Amino acid sequence: MEEEKKEITSENSPHKAGFVNIVGNPNVGKSTLMNDLVGERISIITQKAQTTRHRIMGIVNTPEYQIVYSDTPGVLKPKYKLQESMLEFSEGALTDADVLLYVTDVVEDAEKNKDFLDRVAKEKVPVLLVINKVDLLKGNEELEALIARWHERLPNAEIFPVSAKEHFNVDNLKRRIEELLPVSPPFFGKDALTDKPARFFVTEIIREKLLLNYDKEIPYSTEVLVEKFEEKDNSIHIMAVIYVERDSQKGIIIGKGGEKIKKVGIQARQDIETFFDKKVFLELFVKVEKDWRNRENKLRQFGYIE
Repeated sequence: MEEEKKEITSENSPHKAGFVNIVGNPNVGKSTLMNDLVGERISIITQKAQTTRHRIMGIVNTPEYQIVYSDTPGVLKPKYKLQESMLEFSEGALTDADVLLYVTDVVEDAEKNKDFLDRVAKEKVPVLLVINKVDLLKGNEELEALIARWHERLPNAEIFPVSAKEHFNVDNLKRRIEELLPVSPPFFGKDALTDKPARFFVTEIIREKLLLNYDKEIPYSTEVLVEKFEEKDNSIHIMAVIYVERDSQKGIIIGKGGEKIKKVGIQARQDIETFFDKKVFLELFVKVEKDWRNRENKLRQFGYIE
């Protein structure tokens, strides 16, 4: 009897699927929100701006629907070719969304990137404006004033105050996304979690540790490339190269007696083991690739240009 009931439900409720793209300025909590919505740690998170460099998909599957979330780099005025590619990922997210999540927070200037926001205001697809970090506000009056200002700026958007870090109101946002999904067959296999290969997450985990362990421009001048990913039943052997732009940066990354690079390797290995649930042997090397952020051939090699 129960099987019969399931069949009736599936016939009466056609499958829904859609692309839900997350955009906004740097450091407003897009990656934290993405991970909370997906229920898995897909995007790297640090307190530093410009942590996300690629467009990263996280896929949520149930028998009734498939939601393809996209985390995108923070919108910024490009200073070099790498940032031009990052901006293209963000702008591309405006063109193929079924639902658009524009994420802001309680402290940023609404007009920080006015041109991008003007494009969001003209979107024909549903726009959900997410005001993140509301746990930092002192009371309802501040929140109401913020909602009023944003309603004036994006009159067609539905507004959701949330705290992704505290998981406040995220379930209500998720329910609204489910309601807005168009009827469609799934775009990916129903067991898929992301569109990225395993190697990509290794590079992201190592890059996160670089962001956490080094200051100023150093982590922004680095890129990681996995040269060997040898997977066995119970273990993975990984060789990865950390690229920097100058010889002086190579010395800083390695540290006195190799202490700094060793620390990065231990932290990265622990997270990679958790991610893949296998024993990991990780070897890290550092190479100089002068001015790689402005070289098209290198950006193509690192996956920023197709």
